[in-house]
Amino acid sequence: MGNRAVFVIAGPDGHTRHRSSFGAVDLALDLLGGPEAALPFLREHAREEGWYPDDMIEAGVLADPARGLLLLFAWEGPTASPRTRAAALELLRNAWPGWEVRWLYDGQRGLRAHLGLGPEEDRATVYPGPALEPGHEEILDPDPMVAVVTTGDGRCHVLAYIEDHPVEEGPALLDRLRDAPDHGSHRLGAEAGIHVDAERRRVGWWLNTARSRPAAPCWPGWTVEFWEDRREEHRKASGGRFDPPAPDRAAALAAVRDEALERWAGPRGDARARLAAAHPHIALGSGFAPAVAAERAATARAAIEAAYRKAAGG
Repeated sequence: MGNRAVFVIAGPDGHTRHRSSFGAVDLALDLLGGPEAALPFLREHAREEGWYPDDMIEAGVLADPARGLLLLFAWEGPTASPRTRAAALELLRNAWPGWEVRWLYDGQRGLRAHLGLGPEEDRATVYPGPALEPGHEEILDPDPMVAVVTTGDGRCHVLAYIEDHPVEEGPALLDRLRDAPDHGSHRLGAEAGIHVDAERRRVGWWLNTARSRPAAPCWPGWTVEFWEDRREEHRKASGGRFDPPAPDRAAALAAVRDEALERWAGPRGDARARLAAAHPHIALGSGFAPAVAAERAATARAAIEAAYRKAAGG
């Protein structure tokens, strides 16, 4: 198992595509090193010829130095956590001064669209997360992997957010949750959510990560509104039944800074070379992270500290 990521370096003469079998979780932390450190790091990953299916790529980035454009998405890491997402994106924009930093809510589908490529064929099967009982340990986790479903008739359900977004189920979602535990309200964190008003045939949904399947076709005849990562839209639509706590900005900025500094703490060796030396007869892929020299790590740490000082107002 891995955490696949795709890195695209674009320019006026075309683009190159690189891959990482294990880099999805740490993508935001790598990018917080700023363009001077991060761009060479991305380029030094192995070249990729074909494309994995859109729903198999857990993180991705497109960097276009000529246009000053950075597009990214990730399913995990500090940009997925409701506690740290806003802080992580703020630090990223500070770490890439003069660049437009934009989140791709449609994941690799959006990345391919930017390159003028068509989407991969959507798979027919939807994998919904199960409904959780009130007090389930996942709900109480500081970074809960849950999606909140509220309805126009006053119900509130909390689902494990381990597969597809509940919006992808279409109206069948209401049938599935008819006998599910009703939490009444949810006042903790979540990675995603949806409000369904069956009487008005309206749906609003949001997420912190990315999904590859378009939502509107799943709800034929309904009005579907995408709220990006604006949880407050869900709070308003639900009449406050979904009311997550506001993140502590100062604590979140410091936490993301510390994670990024740890990621770029110093030189890193070539992981593939180490494995090959230790296990000369094992078959190894090429999707490992390249080595990081001490000088590049120091450059990244300086960019992280500068981004934090700007955000903190110091």
